Amino acid sequence: MNQMDRTISILRGYDGPEVRIMEVCGTHTHEIFRQGIRGILSPAIHMISGPGCPVCVTGTGYIDEALWLAEEKGCTILTFGDLVRVPGSRESLQKARAKGAKIRTVYSPQDGEAYAAAHPEEECVFLSVGFETTTPSSCIAVKNAIRDRIRNFSLLTANKTMPMAYEAMKDSTDLFLYPGHVHAITGLSIPRMLADTHQVSGVCAGFTARELVTALAVAVTNFEKGGYFFVNCYPRVVREEGQPEAIRLVDSMMEPCDDLWRGIGRIEGSGMRLRPEYAEYDARSRYQIPPMQGRTNNGCRCGSVLQGRIEPGQCPLFGKVCTPEHPAGACMVSSEGACSAYYLYGSHQTLL
Repeated sequence: MNQMDRTISILRGYDGPEVRIMEVCGTHTHEIFRQGIRGILSPAIHMISGPGCPVCVTGTGYIDEALWLAEEKGCTILTFGDLVRVPGSRESLQKARAKGAKIRTVYSPQDGEAYAAAHPEEECVFLSVGFETTTPSSCIAVKNAIRDRIRNFSLLTANKTMPMAYEAMKDSTDLFLYPGHVHAITGLSIPRMLADTHQVSGVCAGFTARELVTALAVAVTNFEKGGYFFVNCYPRVVREEGQPEAIRLVDSMMEPCDDLWRGIGRIEGSGMRLRPEYAEYDARSRYQIPPMQGRTNNGCRCGSVLQGRIEPGQCPLFGKVCTPEHPAGACMVSSEGACSAYYLYGSHQTLL
């Protein structure tokens, strides 16, 4: 029996206390489904899909702000593709584009800055949505705009940080499967602190089948022993200190703020916004955007899915009104959303 077979046998044969494991990252959710990992787990191991991705937890009010900039101020909205189809209170950016709004898809904040440089006659706003992994790129785009004297470029920020979200969701799970790419930036001080002082266990995992299976086996083995723990199962990428230069860059240009997470609510200190000295590049300051609360589809249960309270199939809209072609909520729109994963793979899984 090789090492992979031994690891799988741990997961198949686990007969310890029932354990709930929340995979916070949407890429983990999709890979766990795609690789058929759920099909090899003991009935005592329960996987819970958490927030998934920044697009999933971005509130409808943010989409309404982007629509206001496009329709009332005539701005060109530069955005990642997933956000285009996320419903706002009354429509999506995709529908607004069909009516003539200037909505353009880009692949990075730097692409957005380059577009603004090439189109000085347009007021360009990049929709800066992301966790710690992508926030440094938005900061670099602003630095480049300052260097290049680009005055028609700004960010509409919905950047979020994970530590306070972990705290908010800890009662929904017994341990976290931490996202490797986030902690490649932030390092390991937060999950260690959560285990040591907040009684929140977890393992940091990579994204291949072998890495995920190994991390899950380490998680259940430690859980069965009792006590609270953290193990870095992705040491080839995640270092103790993370990426100090990226952390310093973000800290120099952005500051924490309270932010709204779809389904979870407002979490104190969980957002990131540009510091006052960069107000010229902050779309909210630049255009004086009015407050927008946002309204969601009353039947959509994305909020409960994001908190791990229900599985997507328990939402009354799932697979009926809400499909990838006609999404009612962000979790079905995003390529990393839990509803998208359940719809694409569901019980039709290929085994490892």
